Order: sequence, then C-alpha cells, then structure tokens
Amino acid sequence: MSGRFVRASKYRHVFGKPTRKEFCYDNLRISHNAWDTNLIKANPEYLAVNWESSGGGAFAVIPLNERGKLPDQIPLFRGHTAAVLDTDWNPFNDRLIASASDDGKVFVWQVPENFTLYTDAEEPADVSPLSKLSGHTRKVGHVLFNPAAENILASSSGDLTVKFWDVETGQAPITLKHPDIVQSLSWSANGTMLVTTSRDKKLRVWDVRQQSVVHEYQGHEGAKNSRAVWLGEHNRIATTGFSKMSDRQVALWEPGRKDPIGGFTSLDSISGVCMPFWDDGSNCLYLAGKGDGNIRYFEYENDKLEFLAEYKSGDPQRGIAFVPRRGVNVQENEIMRAYKTVNDQYIEPISFTVPRRAETFQSDIYPPATGLKPAVSAQEWFDGKDGIPAKIDMESIYEGTAPREVPADYKPPTAVSSPIQPSVSKMESTPPSITRAPTSTVADQKASMSAIANKFQDNEDAEPSEGESSPFEEVSRPAARAAAPVSVRTSLPPASAGKTPSPTTYQTPVQKLASPVRTTAAAPAPAPAAAASPSAASVEASLSQITQLLEQQTRIIGAQSDKIQAQSQIISHLATEVETLKKRVGPGPQDQSERIRQLELELEAARS
Repeated sequence: MSGRFVRASKYRHVFGKPTRKEFCYDNLRISHNAWDTNLIKANPEYLAVNWESSGGGAFAVIPLNERGKLPDQIPLFRGHTAAVLDTDWNPFNDRLIASASDDGKVFVWQVPENFTLYTDAEEPADVSPLSKLSGHTRKVGHVLFNPAAENILASSSGDLTVKFWDVETGQAPITLKHPDIVQSLSWSANGTMLVTTSRDKKLRVWDVRQQSVVHEYQGHEGAKNSRAVWLGEHNRIATTGFSKMSDRQVALWEPGRKDPIGGFTSLDSISGVCMPFWDDGSNCLYLAGKGDGNIRYFEYENDKLEFLAEYKSGDPQRGIAFVPRRGVNVQENEIMRAYKTVNDQYIEPISFTVPRRAETFQSDIYPPATGLKPAVSAQEWFDGKDGIPAKIDMESIYEGTAPREVPADYKPPTAVSSPIQPSVSKMESTPPSITRAPTSTVADQKASMSAIANKFQDNEDAEPSEGESSPFEEVSRPAARAAAPVSVRTSLPPASAGKTPSPTTYQTPVQKLASPVRTTAAAPAPAPAAAASPSAASVEASLSQITQLLEQQTRIIGAQSDKIQAQSQIISHLATEVETLKKRVGPGPQDQSERIRQLELELEAARS
C-alpha cells in the first residue's frame, strides 16, 4: 500500500460551474474606483453593483431573475455626491441596503416593491435614499450589518474610526478609534465581537459594546491590504494577506492566541488581494483572487483549513459576492453561488455543486440556515443582550413551502446507514432457530399427520369460524404450474395430553423437491387405535394428492432437462460449424461473411 488515506468529506468533490454568457447580467458599467472593495453584494432577491456614473455616486440594483443583456438606461440608486465605495444588504430584510461613499456619508435605501429594470419611460426614475447617516469626516470605505441584531450597522472611515449606527434612529452611540485606516471588518455570529485589519498590519478583536480591544496581534507582514473574516459560530478567524516577499497567504487564528494556528500558509505569488468568504452551513472558506479568475475553497475541520479544490477561469474578476445560504438552489444540490465581475462589463454566476444523483432532499449537506428573524432588536443589543438568530429548515425550501423555523442550536439528525433488516424473500424465507431433522420414513410421516389430525377431532362437527382455514385445506389446494410445490415443515414436541402446536407451512423453491415433508423434531408416538377416526382417511387423501403433485413436477423437470440438453447439443454444433467456416473461408465473399454472421446471431440467440 502507498500509505495515503483520503480524508472523508461530503464536500470533497464540490465543483464550480460557470454560466453561459446569455444567462449572465450583461451591458453593465461597473465602477472603476481604485478603493479596495468587493464592488458587488448579493442576496436571494437582488444584486447590488457599484456603478460608474457622472454627476455624483450611484449604484444599481439588479433583480436576480432579470438575466441577459440589460437596457442601456436603468433606474439607479442616486443620492451620494461622490463615488459609492461599498454596499451591504440587511440580513433580515432583502429590500433594505446600506451604501458608503467617498463623500463621507452612509445612506440607507429601500428597494421599491415589484422593482424591475424594464420600464416604458424614456428616462427611468432614480431611487432616493430612505435615510442619511452623517457623522464621519472622511470617506467611508466599508459598511456591514450586524448578523444577529436588527438594524445595527457598522461603518469604517478614513477618519480612523468605526461607528455603529442604529438605523431606525439614525444615531451612532458607539465609536471605535483605530491608529490607522481600517482595511476590512467582520462580525462574530452573535454580533458581540468585531475583528478588523488595518494598514498598520495589526489584527484586532473588539468587544464592541465595551468599546475596547480584547486581542491585538501582528498580522501579515506584507505591505498590501489584508482581509479578515469570522468563521461563523466557530471561535476562529481567517485572514488573507501578503508576506514580506509578496506571496499571498492565509492564516487561521484563535482569539486569545497571539500566533496563527499552524502559522501562515503561502498560496501563490499573484499580486491581487484575496477576498475571503465564509459559508457557515458547509464550514467552507472561499478565497477569490482580485485580478485573477481563480477561486480556492477550503473546509474547516479539526482546526485546519483542508484544501478541497480550485475553480479556475481565464476571466479575471475585480469584484465578487456570495449569496446567503438560504438563496441557493437546493434541487440542484447547490451549496453556494458566487457572482463575479468580468471585464467590468457583465456579471457571471458561478454555482458550487455537490455531484449527486438524488431525487430527494439531501439533509446531510443542507443543515439549517440563518433565517429572516433577528435574535435581538437594536435597543436590546445596545442594552447588552445578544443571541444567535433563529434558523430555517432547508427542507422547507426544497419542498417550496414557507420557510420553517428551527431553534438556533438545532442540529439535523445524522443520516446513519443502518444495517439492512432481514426480510422474507423468495430464496431466503427460512425461519430462525429451526433445525432440520433427518428425512423421515413414510410410516413416520403418516403417524405425524395422524397425530396432527387428532387436534381437530373434537371440533369435527363444529363449523369453522370466518377467517379460519384448516392447514390441510391449504395443503390440498392445487398449486399453479409456475409456483413452487408446498413443503410442510412442522415443529412438534413429543405427543402428550397437553396442546399440540399447529403446523407451520412454508414455501420453498422448485429446486428443493427431494424432501417435501420435513420435521424438526422426532416423530411422536402413534396415536391409539381408537383415535383412528374418519380424519385418517382425509390425511391419506392429502398425502396421495401431494404424491401426485410431486410426480407431476418431477416429470416436468425431467422434460425440461431433456430440452436443455438438446439445446446444448445444438449450440455446440453451431459453435463448431461457425469456427470451421471461419477457418475454411477466411476473408471471403460477402455472402459467405453474411452466412457466418447469421450463424453467429443464431448462436447468440440459442445461448440466450
């Protein structure tokens, strides 16, 4: 053996599947701003794209079902006086979105009902913001909603602060000050902790409501930007960045430990930033390179990031977004879907699928996903309360019904392949714990039948009740030709004055005709002569009928054996003739070849 073992994983064969150009989102004008952002954000209903526009900043919202080439003029979300740098969807309201801009403002927008890009108007009407959040003095580079509390929004700015807004009131009661510009930020699953990376190459973990740094570590040493993402409900953080030699790296951190688990892992020497995305359902980390077309994905297990595979494409991406797990296509075994920008002109969906041929819901690859119900309200969160949002059962999405909520700590039952239960089949219908006795003589069989008949002697004149039938009627009933003959096996204790158990009747295949009647115990002593009643004549008649059936089946089997032997001789003759003709003729005329082919077909037909 080679000594190599394959790690067991449900996601080991996940592969990325691109989309044909006609089903992409084409005719876009994606922003050319150089700020390090993902450019697009997605939820199960819409796609938000930073737009290249004049006269102030704007972004576009594209319904996911409107694919293909989009109109030249579409309604935009306008209101900023400078370029839009980042957007983020509310995790509990698919129509609510926040935007950050170079003008230092944070706007909150609501997508109109039945929103579409196709209108009859010559100039589509733009959408105005729902509320404006002012407080930063420099450009706002990132916005990120709290994953557990309702309407709590974090925003990072060039003024070296991160503010936490109550969207309903428009106030920011909490502000975290940094020594340098924040490059990325990510929430913990319960919305109490925040991890940030900044230009000073430090990784910081914050207790937001205490407004204090809990942990601070030296991050990636390279000069280029680094990113961080919290691994969902795990107490772990993944970071991407660069080494001093400008090699791309990934690292896994545990809060409270100053060094990454297993150190920094080098990926390659490409210059683009790695954008990390975490999927809490499959425990998979996706790394998309900015400026190249590759997407690597890893599975988190036993404090390791196990490499699964890599999606490779010749079309580089500047921006990418992943849809929440409740928006994947469960019928196609899709576990994640990404949207990447291509040439700043169109967006291509990429489906990550588990290759399975199944027509039922696959519960092992679809644990419950985070739903639309927050764990706490905004005021409760500011008061110190926290929790994990309720989850929805993915099977309800598969069935097309309303999402069914399950507790946040719900774990689906593990599908364990139980051993196959023994079932009574044609060839394996042998009752347990029955031992076959040696073949009895005809006299012993007659005596056994007479003893059985004694049980029914007293009730001879009584009418049988409905639903009851004598076992002798069952035996004497004529059997069809294709059915197996009746073979009676009885388990009888020695004859006594007590009860005599009723015989148990089983059917056995035709091949077992040698001993039609078997007993599992010694035959009881013959009954007294006084017990020889008219029932003995019935037993004799039954035995005679059984004997006739056996003789008939024996004759049929003998005739079939003769027929099979004759066919075997014909097959042998045909095979000999074909081989002789092949040797004699060789490559000959067409009619001879056809004759040989005809004989071969006859030979095959005879064999079948």
